[in-house]
Amino acid sequence: MTLELRDIVWSAGYRKIIKNVSLRVEPGEFLGLIGPNGSGKTSLMSVLAGIRPPDQGRAMLAGQDMKKHGRRKLARQIGFVEQQADTTDRLTAREAVALGRTPYLSMLSPWSERDDAIVERALGDVDMTHLADRFWHTLSGGEKQRVHIARALAQEPKFLLLDEPTNHLDIRHQLGLLELVRELPVTVVAALHDLNHAAMYCDRIAMMRDGELVGIGSPADILTTQNLRDVFGVDATIEHGPNGQCAVRYHAGMKKDRAA
Repeated sequence: MTLELRDIVWSAGYRKIIKNVSLRVEPGEFLGLIGPNGSGKTSLMSVLAGIRPPDQGRAMLAGQDMKKHGRRKLARQIGFVEQQADTTDRLTAREAVALGRTPYLSMLSPWSERDDAIVERALGDVDMTHLADRFWHTLSGGEKQRVHIARALAQEPKFLLLDEPTNHLDIRHQLGLLELVRELPVTVVAALHDLNHAAMYCDRIAMMRDGELVGIGSPADILTTQNLRDVFGVDATIEHGPNGQCAVRYHAGMKKDRAA
């Protein structure tokens, strides 16, 4: 199954936020979406998730326009963890994950033992089984994020979309979360703000600037000194490892022509 955008334009009021973006998510990959704040990453993630229909162009799932699938069918194929998702409800972790089964439930298809098994498996996939009966408000930031991912996994999606999944986590939990996501048996698209995380965990990276897709390819192809200078306005050295890995080493200070 494929997820694809063709010449997408999306606007907020009279302002174009996404400008003629085309990309195809390859089955089984971890695709990272990077770019400065305000570059359109979150808006593009919402279009990919089928939440925001494009003003122009086509957002396609399995070769069909998303609008032909319907919200319930989309939710069975695409799990979306939004940035700063939260709840004030007095739910346990298990009950929060169980919400992921909503697209499958109806009067004719009530909750079953299979739903119980899927919820337990999702909790296990994110290593939260031991905290399943803890109330939401007692969980740490990293634990809450794992519950959100488990809820999305309970949808049994083919695609898992994550918008800034490491926000508000310390470095140990950031790395632990990305390691976990990297091993999940789903296709992943994640908007990331840390370029070294993108280099470490992503198969491909899509780089955005001012609502446009300026490049897509392997981390080594996208994370270049010139791209970082042009898109982020920073000077950096890209270090390359023996197996094709790369890492970004930033230089102190901003470019002089952007520092004023």
